[in-house]
Amino acid sequence: MPGRSASPIPAGLGQLAVARLSAAEEHSSLLDCLATVPDPRRAKGTRHPLTFVLALAACAVLAGASSLTAIAEWAADAPATVLTALGGPNREPSGPTAPAEDTVRRVLQCIDGDALDTAISSWLAARDRDRPPSDQDPLEQPRRSLAVDGKTIRGARRTDGTQVHLLAAMTGTGLVTAQREVDSKTNEITVFRPMLAELDLADTVVTFDALHSQTAHARFLVEEKKAHYIAVIKGNQPLLHRHLKRLPWRDVPLLGRTRATEHGRDEIRRVKTATVTRGLDFPHAAQAVQIVRRRRIVAAGKVTLERVYAVTDLTAEQADAPEIAHRVREHWGIENKIHHVRDTTFAEDASRVRTGTSPRAMAALRNLAIGALRLTGCDNIAAGLRKHGRDATRPLATLGIT
Repeated sequence: MPGRSASPIPAGLGQLAVARLSAAEEHSSLLDCLATVPDPRRAKGTRHPLTFVLALAACAVLAGASSLTAIAEWAADAPATVLTALGGPNREPSGPTAPAEDTVRRVLQCIDGDALDTAISSWLAARDRDRPPSDQDPLEQPRRSLAVDGKTIRGARRTDGTQVHLLAAMTGTGLVTAQREVDSKTNEITVFRPMLAELDLADTVVTFDALHSQTAHARFLVEEKKAHYIAVIKGNQPLLHRHLKRLPWRDVPLLGRTRATEHGRDEIRRVKTATVTRGLDFPHAAQAVQIVRRRRIVAAGKVTLERVYAVTDLTAEQADAPEIAHRVREHWGIENKIHHVRDTTFAEDASRVRTGTSPRAMAALRNLAIGALRLTGCDNIAAGLRKHGRDATRPLATLGIT
């Protein structure tokens, strides 16, 4: 691998990987999922299988590695039994050997990002506790949640000055089940539909911020994916936003109130909903929502008041005001459970990894580490990483590699 340049990834291989994964068994091992990622290297002279390199990187990140160098160092220190379990080729008499840092770096810099995200997301989705059993009546299943939000990796600034921006979808249990990179010449809107196209969203409530409150997105979710939506409406939909503000909210009774104190903020939310039968120019809209947020910064004592408006295709019988308020609040969990963790625990925004697809690959591996820890019931991700860093066999057990 050292000294060799990676050959271009043939067009369509990322899509082929998606097709293969959709036909895979629900509980494929992580190694099986990673095996669907196409190898961007030339076959001649390749010493370490791609699945082996990716599995090593996954274990290293789960053990706290936050850079390509740290991944290579963890691999170099891993015992032979770990290397063998991860698929390392056994070369007598020395046994399995870890790839050099140059190999790890080259692989992650030219990997098919869509295929890697699909492999990792599929493994996590198959183990999601909110995923309903296949033999359960759909009418008896609680509706799942899926929050869609984007994040810029601020340290990954390219030579042309642009930054890597990723759009992700997170389940209610904090697992990233889809992620796509947003091209620097466009925005998240163009990525929304392709990212969700392969997911089973039947009867799932999809939440998103005002940027994605597009009529095309609403039709796609309801008519094609048989899903539901809660769309926040702001200035990018001026006529609808003005209409919602003018509804007679003073005559609508308060239907829900919640209070929470976290991150140094004391926040009270009051919610009202109103059934609408006409006048809202938004596909399948059945209820209008008003949420009043009163925030107080505990240390400074500063108080702010904000009114947020939304529409949903869920009828009052399908979701009352407290449930809608809960799902809107749950939406911001993607910021706290994924983006905030990647920034504070993995120092993602301070990372200088920026070449090729390596920033996206590292983000995908961090999503895997966070999700794998949450599946074990671990909510303190930093403590979980430290625990896995003390024993090289722990990442294998958590990732189900035996």
